[in-house]
Amino acid sequence: HHYTKWWTFTVHRRPLQSPSITSQELFRLGIIKSDHNLSFLVFSREREREREKMTELAHSPIFTYASMLTLFTLCPPFVILLWYTLAHQDGSVTQTYGFLSQNGVQGLIDVWPRPTAIAWKIIFCYAAFEATLQLLLPGKRVEGPISPTGNRPVYKANGMAAYFVTLATYLALWWFGIFNPAIVYDHLGEIFSALVFGSLVFCILLYVKGHVAPSSSDSGSCGNLLIDFYWGMELYPRIGKNFDIKVFTNCRFGMMSWAVLAVTYCIKQFETNGKVSDSMLVNTILMLVYITKFFWWEAGYWNTMDIAHDRAGFYICWGCMVWVPCVYTSPGMYLVNHPVELGTQLAIYILVAGFLCIYINYDCDRQRQEFRRTNGKCSVWGKAPSKIVATYTTTSGETKTSLLLTSGWWGLARHFHYVPEILGSFFWSVPALFSNFLPYFYVIHLTIMLVDRAMRDDDRCRSKYGKYWKLYCEKVRYRIVPGIY
Repeated sequence: HHYTKWWTFTVHRRPLQSPSITSQELFRLGIIKSDHNLSFLVFSREREREREKMTELAHSPIFTYASMLTLFTLCPPFVILLWYTLAHQDGSVTQTYGFLSQNGVQGLIDVWPRPTAIAWKIIFCYAAFEATLQLLLPGKRVEGPISPTGNRPVYKANGMAAYFVTLATYLALWWFGIFNPAIVYDHLGEIFSALVFGSLVFCILLYVKGHVAPSSSDSGSCGNLLIDFYWGMELYPRIGKNFDIKVFTNCRFGMMSWAVLAVTYCIKQFETNGKVSDSMLVNTILMLVYITKFFWWEAGYWNTMDIAHDRAGFYICWGCMVWVPCVYTSPGMYLVNHPVELGTQLAIYILVAGFLCIYINYDCDRQRQEFRRTNGKCSVWGKAPSKIVATYTTTSGETKTSLLLTSGWWGLARHFHYVPEILGSFFWSVPALFSNFLPYFYVIHLTIMLVDRAMRDDDRCRSKYGKYWKLYCEKVRYRIVPGIY
């Protein structure tokens, strides 16, 4: 799933001869330096294998550092320029480019909003509210996957309750005149600016915590400050015993802000124009349905690469707290000042198509989750599932078994669920029609990101399952799009 994968890069490889290496595996290149002996022993077992891969990579360290530094320096101003273009330049990239060409760096400084007291208050109140809900709302106890060092994280599944409480509270504050959500839109640039800097400080604190007070043995340093800061030090950082930081940044701050801002844009258009256009309604409804699906499935998300594989660093946490609120909500941000009247018939067509894509995406996840839950003893499309029994050896030397589903949605392509995910994002962007390119930036970004993710996941599974993954790929030939790719 792409939810928090805001930006990725891959390592350049020599054609036809060098094996692949996943982005997170770069973390483990070199000697692991950790105060936790168990973590050291587990990761050092993989060190020699990674070094073998490393010898076949062409100039990867230079490419890696250049990529990380590029993202560090370009992503923060991109967030501000995206907001500025959508809110003040009619969504025209050429107008913004012309302005920057004339004014240079000083132009960027001039349009960059200064974080204000009201922006900080909005962020603090929102973050404190979501943290309180995460801690206090009741929820079922859910166990995550066993980590490489043998830890099994425990969560409280109260995301759906937090989602409904958040939206109900937000709408009630508006309805009873206590707080006007239009204020959030009016100060959006200041909020994004505060998030850019505040989230950077947050990531620095996470880096320090990983060195000084890691929450578990799933932590450690590769000995390189830049890589440690970018990828993170800890897999499961927590404050105390119960407050999981990645659940907060990824789910309760990032994904929840997507829903809150979608509603905010809708209310702002209503207060400005006295009505909500059908294009804004279609956009808001589809995004809220998608986010509702996410929180309904949140416990399943805790088994994905975002939580169980990628560490808590700039890549994950800054992305969730800044990139998601800005980039993921950008189609609605554009529609605030550019309402489009689709007409009832076209609006219904887009809604139905969007609903169908979101449902198929959900059913893909449900099908695989049910297959895993029942250990393959279930029905897939009305018959017994086709599967491959794959054995693999863990980093601690233990032999385990996994079942690879090769029928149903998962028989069409190894990552077919990305197809309805990309199409769903297209259908909540297309209400803007085609007078501007920028409302479709998220769709393009998501497509590139998921293709890269599919490649990384294939590399990881090939390394994990070996001959069984080769057999699986022979049976399920296509990576994402059946018959094409």
